[in-house]
Amino acid sequence: MRHITDEERRARLSLRQRLVPCHRDADVVAATRSVGFLHATEPANVHLALVARADVSRDDIDKALFEERSVVRQLAMRRTVFAFPRELFPAVRGSAAARVADQLATRLAKEAQAGGLAEDGSAWVARVCAQVREAVSAKPLTTAQLRDLLPELALRIEMAPGKSYGGNFPVAPRVLSVLAADGSVVRGRNAAGWKVSRPYWTAVADWFGGDPGALGEHDGYVEVIRAWLDRFGPGTEDDIVWWLGATKSAVRRALAALDAVEVALDHGRTGWLLPDDTAKVEAPPSYAALLPVLDPTTMGWKNRDFYLGGHGAEIFDRNGNAGATAWVDGRIVGTWTQADDGTVVVLPLEELGSDAREQLDAEARRLTAWLDGDVVRSVYTSPYARGWLADPDATTRFGVLAPAP
Repeated sequence: MRHITDEERRARLSLRQRLVPCHRDADVVAATRSVGFLHATEPANVHLALVARADVSRDDIDKALFEERSVVRQLAMRRTVFAFPRELFPAVRGSAAARVADQLATRLAKEAQAGGLAEDGSAWVARVCAQVREAVSAKPLTTAQLRDLLPELALRIEMAPGKSYGGNFPVAPRVLSVLAADGSVVRGRNAAGWKVSRPYWTAVADWFGGDPGALGEHDGYVEVIRAWLDRFGPGTEDDIVWWLGATKSAVRRALAALDAVEVALDHGRTGWLLPDDTAKVEAPPSYAALLPVLDPTTMGWKNRDFYLGGHGAEIFDRNGNAGATAWVDGRIVGTWTQADDGTVVVLPLEELGSDAREQLDAEARRLTAWLDGDVVRSVYTSPYARGWLADPDATTRFGVLAPAP
């Protein structure tokens, strides 16, 4: 069995996911394909993940998203919003997204009944979803506009009274999540700036100039896992199941259909590769990279020790969400944030040599210039960066890299 070391895994992710500056892409779609799926929970994630991998402007990214529509955003794996190349939409829609849509619709039906909105929750969900589809087929609408047009979307549900996780919740986001997952509506043009999510919900046929359809569940999983293995392989079965939010049986059937090859990994684990991807990959030149919160590289595997090391508590919150990360040669070595004036500040989590510090400094200057004074704040700021923001004058363990704008 071919043995792929942690060192080679770091070389693979560095090259294929375009973290090495000399291997950056020249356009948005190519950079998106380099990871397959960009996390898009916060709109700025897409822009920052792309600028880390390509020499592109904000206008280039907006053109791909909203004019060419070559990159599409959809609620999919693990109930997360992703942005991915348009050609993958039928595969995602028919597999991981369909699974999420069913889960969300079932849960909403139970909530509607328990909250007294309807005696038959499933019928209520079907009816309200049909009303939204009809409304956006006439013209794209924001959530606020839909609430004004459809009174039932303005309702709220009381859930888990007396519980810490309970409360009074709006109906509209829950209904739109079902529709966003099943792919009948898409997040269209944004009614706000590039850092704020306020989409015009648009009928899928209007957005694409015709309904792109959906693959069957098995075929969809095969294509999604093919794309993942191409950029993230080798990965373990647990990695794929976690990332996909699917069952082990679905993943195993897809791996068999792909003729995926077993490989030995460090620490006694077994990974999988596509059959034409077993050749050894040599390490690239030394480099540094700055990736945003929830970046697909940081979030790509369940077993992260080969690139995360002992920095999990400083980077990830209690819910498993990753903050922004600083990378050197395929490893996370720190986090980063911004000062109030927009300057990108790198916060190392370990001792770094002079070359690594210079490379990180160069990346901080590049990103500071690209942001051009814009400050991006996130609810997923890493625990370590959150501490620095609360007290920027506090002494950090390994120094702060804060180049002038």
